[in-house]
Amino acid sequence: MHTRRSVRSMPVLAAAVVMAAGTLVALAPAPAHAAAGATVPFTSVEAESASGTGTRIGPDHTQGTLASEASGRRAVRLSPGQRVEFTVPRAANAVTVAYSVPDGQSGSLDVYVNGRKLAKTVPVTSKYSYVDTPWIPGARTHHFYDNARLLLGENVQAGDKVAFQATNVQVTVDVADFEQAAGPASQPAGSVSVTSRGADPSGQGDSTQAFRDAIAAARGGVVWIPPGEYRLTSSLNGVQDVTLRGAGHWHSVVRTSRFIDQSSSSGNVHIRDFAVIGEVTERVDSSPDNFVNGSLGPNSSVSGMWLQHLKVGLWLTGTNDNLVVENNRFLDMTADGLNLNGHARGVRVRHNFLRNQGDDALAMWSLNAPDVDSSFENNTVTQPNLANGIAIYGGTDIAVRNNLISDTNALGSGIAISNQKFLDPFHPLAGTITVDGNTLVRTGAMNPNWNHPMGALRVDSYDSAIEAQIRITNTTITDSPYSAFEFVSGSGRGYAARNVTVDGATVRDTGTVVVQAETQGAATFRNVTATGVGAAGVYNCPYPSGSGTFTLTDGGGNSGWNSTWSDCSTWPQPGQGNPDPDPGRNLARGRPATATGSQDVYSPAKAVDGDANTYWESANHAFPQALTVDLGAREAVRRLVLKLPPQSAWQARTQTLSVQGSADGSAWSTVVAAKDYRFDPAGGNTVTIALPDGTSLRHLRLQVTANTGWPAAQFSEVEAYLS
Repeated sequence: MHTRRSVRSMPVLAAAVVMAAGTLVALAPAPAHAAAGATVPFTSVEAESASGTGTRIGPDHTQGTLASEASGRRAVRLSPGQRVEFTVPRAANAVTVAYSVPDGQSGSLDVYVNGRKLAKTVPVTSKYSYVDTPWIPGARTHHFYDNARLLLGENVQAGDKVAFQATNVQVTVDVADFEQAAGPASQPAGSVSVTSRGADPSGQGDSTQAFRDAIAAARGGVVWIPPGEYRLTSSLNGVQDVTLRGAGHWHSVVRTSRFIDQSSSSGNVHIRDFAVIGEVTERVDSSPDNFVNGSLGPNSSVSGMWLQHLKVGLWLTGTNDNLVVENNRFLDMTADGLNLNGHARGVRVRHNFLRNQGDDALAMWSLNAPDVDSSFENNTVTQPNLANGIAIYGGTDIAVRNNLISDTNALGSGIAISNQKFLDPFHPLAGTITVDGNTLVRTGAMNPNWNHPMGALRVDSYDSAIEAQIRITNTTITDSPYSAFEFVSGSGRGYAARNVTVDGATVRDTGTVVVQAETQGAATFRNVTATGVGAAGVYNCPYPSGSGTFTLTDGGGNSGWNSTWSDCSTWPQPGQGNPDPDPGRNLARGRPATATGSQDVYSPAKAVDGDANTYWESANHAFPQALTVDLGAREAVRRLVLKLPPQSAWQARTQTLSVQGSADGSAWSTVVAAKDYRFDPAGGNTVTIALPDGTSLRHLRLQVTANTGWPAAQFSEVEAYLS
C-alpha cells in the first residue's frame, strides 16, 4: 500500500511535554531475543567496500537519486572499461548483483575470477527500472535498481576475487550476494511432472495447459517442475489440495507475470523451490500481475521461492488462514512484496528476504475483514523505494517481531503501525499490537507531500484514533536520517494515538530527534537510550493547532534525550543541535526544491541531490526562470556554491542571476544583485558567491535571466554553507 498523505504545510502549536516518573509498574527484564532479520543462504558485500576503478557515489537520502535508493545509501558507478572487484566472503558458486543502468539502456558486465575472464557475462538492463506512479501523491520516478543472478560454473573460495567490468554501458553496482547454490533436487516419487503433460523446459513453447493438466492429475499429491524454463501465457486457477515443487529456484524457472489468480480455494496448497520471474515493467494497479493474486486457502504454504519482476509477490485476499510464507526471496516488485488483505487468521510470514520493492515490502491491510493473530517475523527488508518496510494497516492482535529493515525511501518509515484505511469497510487496530525485537537502519524519509520528515518507526492515527494497545519493545534504531519514533495523524485531522508503550530501545545517531510527536495522545517510554542525537530529544508539536497535547511519560531508565525542540514554527534539520556536529554541512542538500519550470526529467530536485552529474534545467526559451530551495529553518548563510556537470561536453557558459532570500517563502528581498557568472570546465564548472554579512534566510531563490550556453537556467548542484 502506498501512503496517500494530504498535501499540506505544517503550522504547529507548542504542546506540553510531561517527562516525570510514570505511574506504571516497571516491567520485568526482557528475555533474550532472536537475532533480527532472516536466515539467508548468501552473504552480501557492498560495492563501496570493494576495490576497483569506478566512482563511489553517496551517501544520500534525497528522494529520486541513485545513492538514496542504494543499500547503505552508497554505490559505485562504472563507466565502460571500469570495474569493481569483490573479495569473496565465503565458498560460492553463484552470485546476485544489484545494479542500475541509465534509463533506456542495456548492456552487460564481464565477470573475472582471480583475474581470469569468464565466458559468462551478467546482462544488465533498465527495462524493469524507472517506474512512474503519478497517481500517488508525492511519488517521483523511482525503482532505479534491478538484480541479476549468475551461476558461475565453478567454485570460488573465501578470499578469492570476483570482479565485474562494465563493457558497453554505464553501470552503477550496489551490492553482490555470494552463495553456494545446491544442485537440482530429484523428482519426488509418485509426483506428476509437468513435462509428462507436455510442458516445454526450453521456454519456447507455451506450457500453461501442461501445468493445468498436471495440477488436475496430481490432486492430493505433488506436481513436479523439473530443471528448465517454462513459459506460461495466462494464470492458473482452481489450485487446491496440491503441492507445486521445483528442483530449486536456481534450476526450475517459470516465466510469467501472473502465476495464480483465484478468489478462493479449499486450501492445502504448498508451493516450493522454484523461481517465478515476470515481465512487469510498469505498475498498473488494476492488473493482477502477481505471483499469487487472491487466495491459496487455509493451511497453505509458500517456501524456497525466488520471485522477481512482478507487480506484487503475494496479494492475498479471501481466506488464507494459517498460511506460512517462509524462506523466499522477493526482488524488484513494482509494488508490494506481500500484502495480507483481510480475512486471514494465524498467518506467519518469516525468514524472507525482500529487496527493491516499489511500495510497502510487507503489509497487512484489514479491508473487508480484520487480519487476526498474524505476524511478520525475522524478515530482512532492504530498499523499499516508495513506501514502508513493514506496514500494519488495522487488524487485531498483530505481531511484528525480529525484523531487520534498512534504507527506506520517499514515502515510508521502517515500520508503520497505522489506522490509514484507504478504502471501506476497514477494520482499525484492535487488541494488542506487538512490535518487538526489530532493528531499523537508515529508515525514515522526507515526505514530499508535507516537505516534512517521517520517523524510523511511525504510529499513525490517520483515519481514526488508535484504541489498541501498542507495545513496542527491544528496538534498535540506527542512522535514521530524521527521527526515531513518530506519533502522527497523517491525514491532518488530529486523531489521538493512545495506549503506546515503548520499552527497551537503543537509538544511535538519529538525524533530528528521538521522539517526533505531532498529534494528541500519550506514550510511556522506559529504558530508551540515545546517543548522537542530531537536534533535540523531543519535538512535541501536535497538528492541527489546538487539537490537544501528546503526553510523554518517563517510565524510568531513559537517557540521552531529555531536551525539547523549542520552536514549533520550524522543523529541526539534521545536525541542527548546538554545536552543529558538521559545521561544513551543505544546508541545501536534500532539501525541498521548486522551480518556475523544468525541462523533461531535469527536475528541481536534481540540483540538491548531491550528485553533480545530474542537473535541473528550466523551461527553454522562457527567461526569467527561478529555482527555490527551502532550507527548513532560518540560517546565517555565508556562501553559495553553484555547479554544472563536470563532463567535458559541458562547455563554458555565463549565466546572469541574482540571489534572493525569504524568511517565510512569501516576502522576498534581494541578497545579491543580478550579475554575470561564468561556469568554465577549467574551473570545474563551479561558481562561488559570497553573501553579505548579516544574511539570514530560510528560503533561497536563484533568479536567472540569461545563459550564453543554452536558452534555459541550469544547475547541477546548489550548495549553501554557514562559512
